[in-house]
Amino acid sequence: MMSHQAEAVVLRSWPVHEADQIVSLFTRDMGKIKGVAKSAAKSRRRFGGALEPMTHVRARYFEKPKQELVRLDSFEILHSPLSEPVDYARATALAFFVEVLEEILPAHDPQDHVFRLLLSVLEQTRVGCIWMPITYFSLWITRLMGWMPDLSRCLLCGDSLAGSPAYFYAGSDGVFCAGHSQSREAGLLGQARTLTRESHALAGRIFCTPVSVFAREAWPRSRGADLRSFAIQNLERHLERRLTTARALARLTAG
Repeated sequence: MMSHQAEAVVLRSWPVHEADQIVSLFTRDMGKIKGVAKSAAKSRRRFGGALEPMTHVRARYFEKPKQELVRLDSFEILHSPLSEPVDYARATALAFFVEVLEEILPAHDPQDHVFRLLLSVLEQTRVGCIWMPITYFSLWITRLMGWMPDLSRCLLCGDSLAGSPAYFYAGSDGVFCAGHSQSREAGLLGQARTLTRESHALAGRIFCTPVSVFAREAWPRSRGADLRSFAIQNLERHLERRLTTARALARLTAG
């Protein structure tokens, strides 16, 4: 049996037997793993409140060869989402991060760039409004998975879209210029949606700017709303399923 210590973020947990918990963890060094936390419901010394989703921990666990589940020994909390007030909007944002990562991450595949992205947006979710970190995360996770299409040119004609609005469809793998947004090829994809000039330029900034820079800017929920929709539709198309938390976020936007 091999002993490990790993920096990790708790994705979710669920009970088994009387007091045990199965825990899904996103570790920096080993990627996503699952383990059994024996007597977790009874042992505050070993786990305390560390099993809440999106808790940043230092995990100690044991691994046996050819066993899918590791044995979780104890968690040291590095930061808990419960250390700040959690309203419905913030809880929905955290749940969105969980659902996307659970769907996207393969088991035992280290993804340090994704781990760093997650920590950075969690920090901003703690200290500010939810819309900026959600937008930043949605675009970057799409890009890191290799699913972000070229936003700089029309998918059909290849013309530059610099300084212009772009148009997208739920079923498209790219964006279109105004001249081709109503073409027969694009029309087969459904109803066109607009990516404004401001949001188009914002996407370019996001891909070359640390998330902390945007924390100094005003970010009402209307800012980048079309960009969030574009990124989330892209995620859902590649996952081939609707994200439950995306619908919850849409209700917040409409409220």
